Amino acid sequence: MTDFDRWDVVTALFPFTDTNVKKPRPVLVLTDATFNRDHGHLIGSMITTGARSQWPSDYRIEHLSSTGLSHSSVVRWKIFTLPLALIGRKVGKLAHADSDEIAKSIARIIPGQP
Repeated sequence: MTDFDRWDVVTALFPFTDTNVKKPRPVLVLTDATFNRDHGHLIGSMITTGARSQWPSDYRIEHLSSTGLSHSSVVRWKIFTLPLALIGRKVGKLAHADSDEIAKSIARIIPGQP
């Protein structure tokens, strides 16, 4: 099993509901490797191009090259828990500047969080 860590960009098959079509989609890992390993799950947030809709809280990833993503993308605050068995692979990691901004967003959205 691969150890996924906070700020990693991984792929997971979406949607998670009953449907015939599932596609690998990017996910931002929000929990650290110890949590993920101990629980066999990770907590993640959706990454999308945001082409069809926009949320006021979307964060546009500024430093795309380190993420392994090929298109301009946003972190969207659709947060979920996934079993590690549903994770495909690590494709990249957020740059420090982006992860710092995401951490600030988390603090604004969920006050009292580090």
